[in-house]
Amino acid sequence: MATYDSIGTTYADTRRPDPRVSARIHQALGGAATVINVGAGTGSYEPPETVLAVEPSAVMIAQRPAESARTLEASAESIPLADDSADAVMALLTVHHWSDLEAGIGELRRIARQRIVIFTFDPDINHSFWLLDEYLPEAAEFDDTRAVAVDRLVTLLGGARTETVPIPYDCTDGFLAAFWRRPEAYLDPQVRAGISMFAQISDDVIQPGLARLSDDLSSGRWHQHHADLLDQEALDVGYRLLVADL
Repeated sequence: MATYDSIGTTYADTRRPDPRVSARIHQALGGAATVINVGAGTGSYEPPETVLAVEPSAVMIAQRPAESARTLEASAESIPLADDSADAVMALLTVHHWSDLEAGIGELRRIARQRIVIFTFDPDINHSFWLLDEYLPEAAEFDDTRAVAVDRLVTLLGGARTETVPIPYDCTDGFLAAFWRRPEAYLDPQVRAGISMFAQISDDVIQPGLARLSDDLSSGRWHQHHADLLDQEALDVGYRLLVADL
């Protein structure tokens, strides 16, 4: 929660839901008539069927639109709701922040009647992303301490299908790898302020790698090295949807 109390002040500006990602999430929810969003943040990707949002950070809750679903200030590990409270439960880019993953997944399974949808990232693929691999390997090492293997999530869910979510080059949601074809974005402090990994790593670790990126952009080395990315419309940078039917 402390992480999102710090980055949450600009979150609504830099983390605007992307309609193409939204379509994939809503499709994964199927025909659920009622949805609970756990780790809901500012309300990105909540479908009209959302009846409740569960979020521990007051800073994030304060940025939710006035017309959004009612919010319960609580953590994923202990949700004060009855069993089978909604048809579906979703948890989007949140499980790697939970202090007790097993307890959190147990709570999702308890309050969902029919389906659980988790949007997460495969650390093996995500950490080979050029930003981390070439410029910020120390950050990737830090991220390894909190990243959750997809296979582990599938096991905890009692089985789930896994869907790849390619990220469009002009994605409007500024999560870590969203700017894979727009490298200059990572030099913008406001963009970095909305990415939790940057919020948790000191500038002493980050700045040397960003300086190298800036130099490579100025010289054209980045564009030469990554010419294969420049005409791609979307890329698999590790983001995954897990869909578990109960």
